Amino acid sequence: MEENRLSANVNFTAESAHLVKTLLYKHRHTITTEQEEKCPDTGMRNVNWVATKDFTVELGKKQIGEYIQSWEVQPCWLYSLDFLYRTEEEHHTFYHYRARFSTPTSRKPIQGTASVYFVVDVSKVKAQTLPVEVLFVVESNRLVHTPGRTRFREKWLADVIESKALLQKAVQL
Repeated sequence: MEENRLSANVNFTAESAHLVKTLLYKHRHTITTEQEEKCPDTGMRNVNWVATKDFTVELGKKQIGEYIQSWEVQPCWLYSLDFLYRTEEEHHTFYHYRARFSTPTSRKPIQGTASVYFVVDVSKVKAQTLPVEVLFVVESNRLVHTPGRTRFREKWLADVIESKALLQKAVQL
């Protein structure tokens, strides 16, 4: 039934649907605090996400932008960050964002893009003082990442752009 609701939204990207399914699954199979403590320390920048009660679309966008700034990518990568939409579930509100990356130059200002999709989970049932949960996925990938637990790889963006270029060449033949 959930999958039907997810696919009913015409603008709902496959990546966003995948993130929501992951969060819903995670909440149904809650990880205990003890299990979370056993997760390895990756040395990533700790992200202090806003409390549920203080969340706004703009603050979510600001915090995602700050998180992206912590990624170790070359300065030639430029991005735009957009709020896409909000979806509702019984116990959660999900806010969907997209960061679209490119490497424009003066000789080639329009090049391929690679998107990273974020979902901010604002719980309707947990304590309002707890922080929101955030997950992200790189366009056309299935692996879901958690900020603070994943070291972002610039190669992921380059691979998406290269794959699109190869597909475009194949279609033109």
